[in-house]
Amino acid sequence: MLGQFGPLTQSARALQNDGSRRTNREGKVCIQVEVLGKAASPWTNGFDPEQKPNFRKLLTAIRAHGIPDVWPAGKPKATAAEVAKTPRNRTTWQSKGGHFSHGQAPGQTHWDPGAINTDIVPGKAASDTGDGGSSSGPDTYTVKKGDTLSAIAKAYGTTVAKLVSLNGLKDADELSVGQKLKVPAQAKPAAQYEPFPGAAFFHGGRHSPIITAMGRRLVAEGCSAYVGGPGPDWTNSDKASYRKWQVKYSKEHNKGWTGDALDGIPGKESWDALRVPKG
Repeated sequence: MLGQFGPLTQSARALQNDGSRRTNREGKVCIQVEVLGKAASPWTNGFDPEQKPNFRKLLTAIRAHGIPDVWPAGKPKATAAEVAKTPRNRTTWQSKGGHFSHGQAPGQTHWDPGAINTDIVPGKAASDTGDGGSSSGPDTYTVKKGDTLSAIAKAYGTTVAKLVSLNGLKDADELSVGQKLKVPAQAKPAAQYEPFPGAAFFHGGRHSPIITAMGRRLVAEGCSAYVGGPGPDWTNSDKASYRKWQVKYSKEHNKGWTGDALDGIPGKESWDALRVPKG
């Protein structure tokens, strides 16, 4: 069962203030989710998201507000004793978007929710470093069609020279589709592109800037069926345009594409390949 007690754009009141700071109002949005359960037996044990449509809708709504699939302060701790040993880093809380447990928010006395599975509440957890920060080791980026080293450097907050050095490249033009590049993990943004919001997101009546951004990418890919627009409302023109993209993407993968259906409703594989810019 899923119940909503207030608009997602208005902060709830389940967090204590951190001294004089109004913790509930940190960030662009502050969505608080309460789960009825026991921290000693995390609610994600045996939980199957595929059998929980309301849970999937909740994640879709969270992503639609630009909250990335990451855990900036690391995986939630299993016990109160572990939480007590780990500082609730204020800088991480105030500067990094993503998922946080109650036990990671500064100014709180609660330690829940226990060691929940961060694959189910999706997101890459930062490596624990004692202060809730992340390790400084390199991450990996897979080069996609149309990528340039300068664009990748900008997205990861670094320089072309550093990427050339980090990867042992001879020059900045030494790129090929599918190539794995080392990138500075500490400089990686929460998300460069809009994460897939789920097929259920796309229906008549949906109004979102994500749809506008998607439409502009479809036009750029030569897959437009628009007469006017694109705009923020999901329409038959969006559906027809997206089907053109699905067909194009399928033909480019002449191995016989087995991704989402060619029905104009976005699926994760074709969505990720479209690379819709994050607003």
